[in-house]
Amino acid sequence: MKRIFMLGCFLAFTTLVFSQIKQPLNQEKDSFYLLTPIEVMAIRAGENSPFTKTNISKKEIVKTNLGQDIPFLLNQTPSVVINSDAGNGVGYTGIRIRGTDATRINVTLNGIPYNDAESQGTFFVDLPDFSSSTGSIQIQRGVGTSSVGAGSFGGSINFSTNEVIKEQYAEINNSVGSFNTWKHTIKAGTGLVNGFTTDIRFSKINSSGFIDRASSNLKSFHFSTAYIKEKTSLRINVFSGKEKTYQAWYGISESDLRSGNRTVNYAGTEKPGDPYDNETDNYTQTHYQLFFNQHLNKKLTFNTALFLTKGKGYYEQYKADQAYSKYNMPDPPYINLPVTSSDMIRQLWLNNDFYGNIFSLQLKDKQTEATLGGGITRYNGLHYGKIIWAEKGLTSNDNWYDLGADKDDFNIYLKQQTKFSDYWSLFYDAQYRFVNYSIDGFRDNPKLDVNKKFNFFNPKAGITYLKNGWKGYLSYSVANKEPNREDFEAATLQQPLSEQLHDIETGIERTTSHYNWSATVYYMNYKNQLVLTGKINDVGAYTRTNIPKSYRAGIELQGGLKLNHWMNVLGNISLSENKIKNFTEYIDDYDNGGQKTNNYSLSDIAYSPSLVGGATLNFLPIKHTELSLLSKYVSKQYLDNTENDNRTLSAFFVQDVRAIYTIKNKVAKEINIIAQVNNLFNRKYEPNGYTFSYIAGGESITENYYFPMAGINFMIALNIKL
Repeated sequence: MKRIFMLGCFLAFTTLVFSQIKQPLNQEKDSFYLLTPIEVMAIRAGENSPFTKTNISKKEIVKTNLGQDIPFLLNQTPSVVINSDAGNGVGYTGIRIRGTDATRINVTLNGIPYNDAESQGTFFVDLPDFSSSTGSIQIQRGVGTSSVGAGSFGGSINFSTNEVIKEQYAEINNSVGSFNTWKHTIKAGTGLVNGFTTDIRFSKINSSGFIDRASSNLKSFHFSTAYIKEKTSLRINVFSGKEKTYQAWYGISESDLRSGNRTVNYAGTEKPGDPYDNETDNYTQTHYQLFFNQHLNKKLTFNTALFLTKGKGYYEQYKADQAYSKYNMPDPPYINLPVTSSDMIRQLWLNNDFYGNIFSLQLKDKQTEATLGGGITRYNGLHYGKIIWAEKGLTSNDNWYDLGADKDDFNIYLKQQTKFSDYWSLFYDAQYRFVNYSIDGFRDNPKLDVNKKFNFFNPKAGITYLKNGWKGYLSYSVANKEPNREDFEAATLQQPLSEQLHDIETGIERTTSHYNWSATVYYMNYKNQLVLTGKINDVGAYTRTNIPKSYRAGIELQGGLKLNHWMNVLGNISLSENKIKNFTEYIDDYDNGGQKTNNYSLSDIAYSPSLVGGATLNFLPIKHTELSLLSKYVSKQYLDNTENDNRTLSAFFVQDVRAIYTIKNKVAKEINIIAQVNNLFNRKYEPNGYTFSYIAGGESITENYYFPMAGINFMIALNIKL
């Protein structure tokens, strides 16, 4: 009954945002667009553009920035579902928007592409505490406006750190919490002095994790200096993240989950006795960014940026009973019986450089905003493997594989929004993108070379209506996306096709001094979407397969309301249908060899809940104090595309509570004490997992694995501004 009551309250809070209670809503004038740097404005959706978006200001970022990874800062935004390998939001984390994972979400840092060029994924663990340097975030859902980098198939996230802080400052931010979690941040800035400004930050985050041995040791720094004059600016950014995390990416079996063993970790257990203590992922990523902006006249602005992202690291594994021949090593000498295998410790390395240039020319007058922009990037990656120890003797120090990969990406776009009457404006956006991908083999298929070229045209158009606090919009967008590295391991006979998405978005918004609300309806129609089917290709690998037809359709509702001077509420609900029109499942048959197939019609797409909701109830009981109740509901998700109720993630409803107390005195400009209790009612839930099936002994067997989240836990922060 309590769960039903809380869910009812949650839905009631969200429904309230649509009621027109005439009490003043003190909305602070949002400087989100006014302070947005030029290089970021080129790819962000403008205030009046016909796209579905959510903007997050620095003030909101600070409230949630207690040491958890970036996805956890975005949890209350519409259609977002997050997860964590370690179970507490530190280390490897994931995010899905409208059911699409991070490989389909375009991510940029100050307008510069961040997605990994090969996997197209986004690894926020390589950006520890990046949110402490972030001035604003924009999330676009759907295709959105043209950007650079990976194709946007579910959304895009843009981070900006280039906002100018005019006053000098110094801050010491410290957090401590459950599972031995600590966050230490020191940052300072000179303010704007004679046109010069410099900001610097150092951060360290440690956590033992909720899952056994799922520890994280994260370090980072951020340095930025700029010269800014009325018409010209030059900025240099250097920031870096170093992570060492104990592997927790296997999840836990359904049998362990049902028996209550929610923290078990299988990583390192191939070692006899105690688990191997260094089964870790180790990676360092450093970013170099150089920006130049020039106002050519009152209407024209030009900006360009050069960047280099260097990454190097490995993950280490203890592997039992490994054949020497598998690693291209000779067998060790023997006296009586031949020795052909041994326990080994191996490292899988990645050393990569990602570099290029982005640019834009922007025109703005009373009636028109237009941008001509684009970018050219190159990726050079080297994959190689090392054996650093063998119980029965290391017979070679050579790498057992050395494989290169190169990727060139060029795109150019022209977007324009023109006001053609008092209340109506028209938007169009045309982008051309060229991708050249070269892969010199794979670890399990070193002789499989891939050379692929893709030419994409991505048009977008829309119309916007604005009058007296009302906004309505309608847009149509096309996006194309190349396969990722693993998809190309499909061999010569089964090379994957590129994917295409047609996205229709229409929305209505109402903003007054009393309340605000919005409703968005979308239809995302996919052609040749790549999904896992279980099919083994002609080189024995499981890779994603193109599905001819699939779609996502839904409605997103959100809003805010001030109930009185000491209480306000924010909420959002997303309802959706996510379907594959015809799906074929392939199951390994170990009894007879080969694979069996099952066919499905209009089955749900995996990891796509039909209902996602968030609500925040804020109390301001006394001066300088804010209490918040944060709620999140996610309906049932399927682990694969068969819509099988035996392969699901259960629905969950989780609530957090947060308290913020602010002190202002002569010793410090401001002292913030933030305390947050996560999973207040100690719910047992799993937002992520995976499944596989096979036939053995005449039975069809399904193995489900889950990534459980921590029960009730807490974080406390002390932030001091000097």
